[in-house]
Amino acid sequence: MHPELETSLDISRRHFFSRTATGIGVAALAFLLEQDGLAQRTAPSTTMPPLRGLPHFPPKARRVIVLWQGGAPSHVDLFDYKPGLYERRGQQVPESVRSKARLSTMTAGQKSFPVLPPLRPFRQYGRCGMWLSEMLPHIGSIADEICLVRSMHTEAVNHAPGVTLFLTGSQIPGRPSMGAWATYGLGSLTSDLPAFCVMTSTDAGRTCGQLFYDYYWGSGFLPSRYQGVRFRSEGDPVPYLANPPGMPAPLRRGQLDDIVALNRKRLAEFGDPEIETRIAQYEMAYRMQASVPELLDISKEPPHVLEMYGPDVHRPGSYARNCLLARRLVERGVRFVQLMHSGWDQHSNLTTQLAIQCRDTDQPTAALVKDLKQRGLLEDTVVLWASEFGRTVFVQGDVNNPNGHGRDHLGSCYSIWAAGGGFKGGLVYGETDDFCYNVAENPVHVHDFQATLLHLLGIDHTRLTYTYQGRQFRLTDVHGQVVQALLA
Repeated sequence: MHPELETSLDISRRHFFSRTATGIGVAALAFLLEQDGLAQRTAPSTTMPPLRGLPHFPPKARRVIVLWQGGAPSHVDLFDYKPGLYERRGQQVPESVRSKARLSTMTAGQKSFPVLPPLRPFRQYGRCGMWLSEMLPHIGSIADEICLVRSMHTEAVNHAPGVTLFLTGSQIPGRPSMGAWATYGLGSLTSDLPAFCVMTSTDAGRTCGQLFYDYYWGSGFLPSRYQGVRFRSEGDPVPYLANPPGMPAPLRRGQLDDIVALNRKRLAEFGDPEIETRIAQYEMAYRMQASVPELLDISKEPPHVLEMYGPDVHRPGSYARNCLLARRLVERGVRFVQLMHSGWDQHSNLTTQLAIQCRDTDQPTAALVKDLKQRGLLEDTVVLWASEFGRTVFVQGDVNNPNGHGRDHLGSCYSIWAAGGGFKGGLVYGETDDFCYNVAENPVHVHDFQATLLHLLGIDHTRLTYTYQGRQFRLTDVHGQVVQALLA
């Protein structure tokens, strides 16, 4: 049977009425408007409007940059200062402390749990006197800008579920990511670049085996136009942007216009939101042919700005280069930028790799915050430095082997920080016990932090929902409370 004839026979009652009633009505209206000169053939808009009624209240932030530290940095070594740990070196972490927290299978069966104090000393930074590791001197230089949360906690103790929970609100893949929720609710700020952009990087030695899955920035059951667009560091930054060989730009423009016309006809017949997504994606790809090369060309950046980000900024695909590109993206109106950097999963190479990771990420991270501030962008841009969980205070492996020990995963407490966009700078919030093992004061769950971030964007997290399979879903599931103490 001919495919078109087969399609015409396979028609539902809903499609029949839409084609015979609405479809004819739309066609007639379009003809009348064209006769009156009110309708013209123009390129479709790529700007996504906000949902009706959003933002729910005046926002403090308009944009978000997530600096994801994949693999879980050790809060024991970097952020959670406990001077008493030094005198406890080699002593066993009491069972009464350990029994409250879930461990991964890598250490749950260990017979011994000796304390390993921080590798390097801590010192105070900024006017606020924030205690941070001396391995983070550049982040220390922005201590008065950052809001450090030492009492984060999560149920996850393995990487993929932990990342998925923080970025999508569920340990099970398939939910929309934070960036997708934000752009779905608030729309886009630019028509020449995607509203949600993603870049990935890893440590130069590629020591971390963790993968970055597409669902970390996916749209889940939301229309796919809200998913993050990943910029690659090798080859074409975005596949299929360039025109095919031998196709001039005017011919390409005419071809896209014809495809859009066909898609619009199909959209009027069936109302499938994915058809609308295709229309927008074709047009966005056409506009990105000009906007992306300009975005990635950093040759016109002043030398002092490049120097601020460190020597790695000249290496495409590096964390430093991605931090600079993040600033350029939000400067051009991108709503949500997600940088994914791996290398923090230090089970057996803590004594060597932790310092390398700090060296590679410390300076570019601080430079991004300073760069945004001097351009007047930090005030309404959230910079979030976060990970899936923390690390154990006890040693994993042979502590007598300097290149053979590290720390295991720990979800019962860990540290993250945020700057700008309405977060209270110079604040240290929450406390852990004397072993950096459990939250002792002001716990902040992953869902609480998600609710707080949406709040700063002007969104009531309980009211931004999407109905799927008969249920209303939201980023925070059925949990989450805004942590008012974190707000400026």
